[in-house]
Amino acid sequence: MSAPSKGGASRDGYGDGLLRIAEDPRVVVIEADLGKSTKSCHFRTKYPSKSFSLGIAEQNMMLVSAGMASSGKVPFASTFAIFTERAFEQVRNGIARPELTVHICGSHGGIHTGTDGSSAQSIEDLAIYRTIPGMTVMHPCDDLSAEELTVQLLDHVGPTYMRTARNKTLRVYDRESVGDLSIGRGSVIRGGTDVCIIACGVMVSQALIAANVLADDGIHAAVVDMHTLKPLDRDLIDSMIASCGCFVTAEDHSVIGGLGGAVAEHLSTGITAPLEMVGVSDIFGQSGASSELMSSMGLTSEEIVHSAIKAIGRKSG
Repeated sequence: MSAPSKGGASRDGYGDGLLRIAEDPRVVVIEADLGKSTKSCHFRTKYPSKSFSLGIAEQNMMLVSAGMASSGKVPFASTFAIFTERAFEQVRNGIARPELTVHICGSHGGIHTGTDGSSAQSIEDLAIYRTIPGMTVMHPCDDLSAEELTVQLLDHVGPTYMRTARNKTLRVYDRESVGDLSIGRGSVIRGGTDVCIIACGVMVSQALIAANVLADDGIHAAVVDMHTLKPLDRDLIDSMIASCGCFVTAEDHSVIGGLGGAVAEHLSTGITAPLEMVGVSDIFGQSGASSELMSSMGLTSEEIVHSAIKAIGRKSG
């Protein structure tokens, strides 16, 4: 795969994906006053009869989505990631328990959101939704992968949560390679034999940068885009245990319960291997420029490099 190139934000990909599936009569898009921010606004402009804006009422949005799903529609409901958490009980009991197919998109997740501050920086959303039985949880890394995964959701049965990012990130995929993505299967975007870096969301491009730095020192790091956190691609992780022997996870999310937690849970049930986690420590975020906050929180390629060397040392020790 080629080096990361300039692209858009993953929320842009979500909006583009909705347009690609808009002609399906089952598709409806539901907003909670933030269509312009989540990019579902483009769907609303072209398909107003299939769009429903419910105002600042996220709990109502989830249950309206549930009602539509039970009537044969395929609802895509979107708001900020932090605001989906206000409707957790409705998602749990109104959507997941009856096993309804509702696709929730939480935009502006993580520290990468920047200046909105800690009250808007959801660092726990992926962990929260991982705990709901039957819930598929995803965090694409760029605009093209978000678009592709959104399109695939049309034929995906069951409740899902996909986190998208506010700010632009480097484009990891191109139009050809993105077609190989599949919900529930991790994507190996760089081969390696010394350490495996498993990343999601905005940290995938940082993982690739870290792999290049490590290569300059003779360390061959594999990089996996684990865009689907649940169900986790356990078979891929097992294959990386055999080929690499140690891991680093990287995520713009709390190290508690997110991607790192998911990988650790799997490693604890079978063949073990050293694991280092790069993510948000047990703290809230702050207000500031995205790049400054990512640096202060240790969500950088440099931290991934440091963690990779540490993991390799634990493997050989």
